[in-house]
Amino acid sequence: MLESYLRKKINKKEILLMTHIVLGYPSFDDSLRLIEAMVASGVDLMELQIPFSEPTADGPVIVHANQKALQAGATVKACLNLAETAARNFDIPFLLMSYYNIPFRYGVDRFVTTMSHGGLRGAIIPDLPPEEGRTYLDAMHAHKLAPVLIFSPTTPLDRMRTIAASGSGFIYCVARKGVTGENTDFSEEIASYLKKCRKSTSLPLALGFGIKEKSDIDFLKGKADIAVIGSQTIRVMEQKGVASVGDFIRSLRS
Repeated sequence: MLESYLRKKINKKEILLMTHIVLGYPSFDDSLRLIEAMVASGVDLMELQIPFSEPTADGPVIVHANQKALQAGATVKACLNLAETAARNFDIPFLLMSYYNIPFRYGVDRFVTTMSHGGLRGAIIPDLPPEEGRTYLDAMHAHKLAPVLIFSPTTPLDRMRTIAASGSGFIYCVARKGVTGENTDFSEEIASYLKKCRKSTSLPLALGFGIKEKSDIDFLKGKADIAVIGSQTIRVMEQKGVASVGDFIRSLRS
């Protein structure tokens, strides 16, 4: 189970790192090289995004990566195959991330069964409220996979508890309103928000949206369990190449 893995890791580290890539961007070969570099640099788990034409929770950097991957011919099947390769070859948990149209069109049971057989540990579907996702949630729980659900700063405490009751693995706490990749003010407002999240669930807390540098992660120590780095790793890759991503990830720990 994903949660038990995270608990063991959390007992040994002040905060865990989860990275995010868009499968097929810039190419599938580069995606595998990115995964290799990130694992070698010590990330604790990874979020592999299946590209989608309307990624509504994502900002310009990840939207661009989705568009380029689709233009290059990325398919759901090819993404699932690469995700399975990663899960079989590297000793960290891998989760899928995409929008509900992907598993819906692929077939929810088929999608979840493929994840399970491929060694994946869970999925993040940001546009699926639990009330509308019983088929997906039931399939995930039946296969002992983690459906990771989402809190935002505007989510009331009672609603957080309702959401958490349907999820497992961890809760993804969005740092602010809006989309990924924009600037986030790591201030006492974030600290208060995370305290509210703690009151609503016993699951580990991940925080993402806007983490760019070591100081952001240092701020989150003792407040969140997992720091999520997404858009910034794509920026680094685009500016300096795939080989530079490992150095960037290591700099977040040093």
